[in-house]
Amino acid sequence: MQGRHGAHCRNLGDHDRRFAARHLHRCDGKKAGRKAIADEAIRRRVLFEQARDGIVILDEDQKVVEANASFTAMLGYTPKEIVQLHCWDWDDVFPTREAFLARWPELPTTSGSIESRHRRKDGSVFDVEVVWNPAQWGDERHLFCVCRDITERKQAEAERRNLEKHLLHGQKLESIGRLAGGVAHDFNNMLQSILGFTDLALEEADPDSDMHDYLTEIEKAAQRSADLTRQLLAFARKQTASPVSLDLNAAVPDTIKLLRRLIGEGIKINWSPGNGLANVRIDPTQLDQILTNLTLNARDALEGEGRIDIETCSAVIDEDYCMRNAEAVPGDYTVLVVSDNGRGMDKHTAAHIFEPFYTTKQPGEGTGLGLATVYGIVKQNAGFINVYSEPGMGTTFRIHLPATTEVLAERAAPARGTPVRGSETILLVEDEPMILSLGQRLLEGLGYKVLIAGDPAEALLLASNNTGKIDLLMTDVVMPGLNGRQLAQQITEMQPGVKCLYMSGYTANVIAHHGVLDEGVHFIQKPFTVQELGRKVRDVLGS
Repeated sequence: MQGRHGAHCRNLGDHDRRFAARHLHRCDGKKAGRKAIADEAIRRRVLFEQARDGIVILDEDQKVVEANASFTAMLGYTPKEIVQLHCWDWDDVFPTREAFLARWPELPTTSGSIESRHRRKDGSVFDVEVVWNPAQWGDERHLFCVCRDITERKQAEAERRNLEKHLLHGQKLESIGRLAGGVAHDFNNMLQSILGFTDLALEEADPDSDMHDYLTEIEKAAQRSADLTRQLLAFARKQTASPVSLDLNAAVPDTIKLLRRLIGEGIKINWSPGNGLANVRIDPTQLDQILTNLTLNARDALEGEGRIDIETCSAVIDEDYCMRNAEAVPGDYTVLVVSDNGRGMDKHTAAHIFEPFYTTKQPGEGTGLGLATVYGIVKQNAGFINVYSEPGMGTTFRIHLPATTEVLAERAAPARGTPVRGSETILLVEDEPMILSLGQRLLEGLGYKVLIAGDPAEALLLASNNTGKIDLLMTDVVMPGLNGRQLAQQITEMQPGVKCLYMSGYTANVIAHHGVLDEGVHFIQKPFTVQELGRKVRDVLGS
């Protein structure tokens, strides 16, 4: 046993040997004392070497006196190399002697801890937590440091902060959505009255009169107000949409033709379609909104001269990608890419561009809803958006839309010269008296026979007492008592075969889920013009 202990003692570090020598002297050389001290030294050595955390002892010159196996492995050095190093050889925050000594001119005299970064022999850097305690051996001052690799903990904290940020962002969107939904119904009802009665007044006003000009300006202002409401609903993902299976390579060129008229002659649009792309499910009008808003945003960044590149490609998103991009979901995507070589954005601006009413333009030059609208549409269609931009280097938007195997929907073009007038019987149900009166005038002006009801109960009574055929039920969606869908179900039981057209400034979830219309539902968004109303009524009656 004594021989084994002696062998262990010969392998101890200098400090352990000094510790053993001092205590052996106090024990007057007794055999039992030597064995006890040797055993204690061995236990200390085992704890030192087997500790999972890195342990390093520094002298007054910040040089390594001794380090355990974990610290040596942590930095990637050999035991011989590690004892030749000073603190600044691995400290990435203070990587030079001058910088380190300026921060730590001498060994700390009290215990402490700090989070820092260490640099391995191969140059890679990792996060570390260092806890130190000063120690005194005779006349020598040392620092006993325990170093723990906290890279995984820091990554977990970063992921948690990222998730919290997205949660707060989602809560903000939800709050705006509730506000938008509450305001949209009443506000669009008012706009419907303004636009509808302005339409009627314009028909009677002399085209060359001042009154006609005044009415035209009122109509323009109301339309702009309606556009703002639609954009806010789009951002909040509550815009009513009718998605179909769409081939981006076939749909995008038609929109580009219109965009070239908007951006000016000094800006060139390059179109590069990808090969073998899957279709996506999206409302074609929403695709137009995405392209229009992104292109106009690029036009402003180009300041009248430059290049806009629009392209499509495929992407497969895996779990690893989703770990780095919280809004992504694994799967196959078709990607729409819009980029420009304009002035670009700094990180602060890029972090806020999708927020409603955030704009870098001068007052009166923009609402800050363009990119917010794009964001809302993409999220409503289960996609996500990536943005890359640097000042002076342009901006790239990558819109990922889930790929679908659905067959391309055939969208029949309206026949030329299709009349907007008719003679069928329409039951109009609207709880807002002004809009009820307006709707009756507009429909009767188009030649229809109109039955009117101010609430669902009155509508049911009319339908049950009516001896003739009702061809179309045109009803508001959100009403007291029964909602529009419930009313339509009961009317259909009384009048089998009756067609139904819903109208609303905000559908809630009555006929749409997350803003997407249920299959086979016909809908017209308030506020609408008499021309839009005429076309939609004929479409529904002819379906």
